[in-house]
Amino acid sequence: MKFFETSKYYSLKKSTYINLRWIGIIGQLISINLVYFYYSFKFDFLLSNLVVTLGVLSNFYLIFFYKKTQISDRSALIFLLIDIIQLGFLLFLTGGVKNPFVIFLLIPSVFASSNLGLRTNLLLVIFTTLVIVFLTFFSKNLPAPLNEHFHVSLYYYYSIPIALIIALIFLNYFAIIFGAESRIRKEALNKMEEVMAKEHELLSLGGQAAAAAHSLGTPLSTIKIISQELANQLKDQKEVIQDINLLSSQVERCNQILKKLSLNPIEEDSFIDEDLNMRSYLKEIVSSFQETSKNTFTLNFDQDSNPKKFTKSIEIVYGLRNFIGNANKFCKKKIYITLMSNSEITEIKIEDDGDGYPSDILSKIGEPYLKSIKETDKDKIGLGLGLFIGKTLLEKNFATVNCWNSKLRSGAEVIIKWKNKDLFNI
Repeated sequence: MKFFETSKYYSLKKSTYINLRWIGIIGQLISINLVYFYYSFKFDFLLSNLVVTLGVLSNFYLIFFYKKTQISDRSALIFLLIDIIQLGFLLFLTGGVKNPFVIFLLIPSVFASSNLGLRTNLLLVIFTTLVIVFLTFFSKNLPAPLNEHFHVSLYYYYSIPIALIIALIFLNYFAIIFGAESRIRKEALNKMEEVMAKEHELLSLGGQAAAAAHSLGTPLSTIKIISQELANQLKDQKEVIQDINLLSSQVERCNQILKKLSLNPIEEDSFIDEDLNMRSYLKEIVSSFQETSKNTFTLNFDQDSNPKKFTKSIEIVYGLRNFIGNANKFCKKKIYITLMSNSEITEIKIEDDGDGYPSDILSKIGEPYLKSIKETDKDKIGLGLGLFIGKTLLEKNFATVNCWNSKLRSGAEVIIKWKNKDLFNI
């Protein structure tokens, strides 16, 4: 079972929950004994301590008998219900909703809302609401002599449980929403780190790639011979010939790379290895797409653009590739890339002639797992991870990234801008 599948069932850390319960139990014991011995308030002291003792016993059960390090939804629901019942009974003995500590009834369900499943959260909210309603109509008086001085209008009295229930619903709603967004972003960041780890791993291959060069030479030669034979046999089929020629050109490229590695095993790809200026970076990135794309790339470079080189950055290369790759994927035929640079800023504009960003996701661009509700080409539907990864990597390297629909063309427009003092100090 994969980690993210497991985490659906076990998502509450036992040690954290136990520590939180100890804080609550110690606080209850201090409050009960302080008001009884120091302030001499009169209430059912023995029964109150017995109720707290039940919480202590349940915590000992978690420590010594519950062997798992993560608490499942079902087990967490049971223990959180015990917490609500225990605190509710304690409040029942000491004034019900008139007791200012009634606010603590909200804590178990709010705590669960960002850690447990939706069904568990819903059950806890309903149960907590029922306990609040019960304590509104059934409870013992406040500890004497407080009960002699507490006189309020019924409007005020019934506003207490109403306010608590409203706060309970709102707090849980926001905790569930923010918790879900946090988990999605964390998962997306993990995937981004995985992608970048693979990029760094490719760079570290070094001599290992050279060792494989000799082994790969023979099968690549075989592929090239077969592709040439197919080209001769299918020369009348133009569409197939284009694909065969592309295959043959890629085989030749592999051969050149392997030859280079064989001559110098420690030499890496010059594009990744060298420090280049932004114009050269863009040309290299675009050329990597042109080899396999039928779309037209139009490059507009400011003649006065800053020729200064900056330190190689896999993050910047990968971020730019993601945005240019998106334009290549969603355009109809043309992609326009403009570079403007002077002594102060460097700005890259990427435009395409596609349909642009759907209006319902335009304000959310940069968030992971975006999906438009509008119908679109299923072959072009993604998870939004490309935009998320690209934007995150570039912003991490001091760029500002703005995405919107182009006013001059029909498609999307991305503007990536650096202050030169940040770009050249990376």
